[in-house]
Amino acid sequence: MMKPLGNRVLIKRAEAKTTKGGILLPDSAKEKPKIGEVVAIGPGKTDDDGKILPMHVNIGDKVLFSAYAGTEVKSDDVSTEYLIMTEEEILGVLV
Repeated sequence: MMKPLGNRVLIKRAEAKTTKGGILLPDSAKEKPKIGEVVAIGPGKTDDDGKILPMHVNIGDKVLFSAYAGTEVKSDDVSTEYLIMTEEEILGVLV
């Protein structure tokens, strides 16, 4: 597992859902989900005085992010896709 630094978070992207119509689309044509679960967080952003500002998200939160947010990271087994992004790239927490 990876431990993010600063105000970065590690997110496990939600699985893509299949359609009821049964149409098979190649992976390149499928739209990737913009929802994921926070699996690790960094300590927080450091301000100008050297004080660490706390994170607004917690491990286990379901979050929404934009289509081009973060950097993709593959796990060792290659079946799980993660994103590492700054906390500012998260649009909201789903409740």
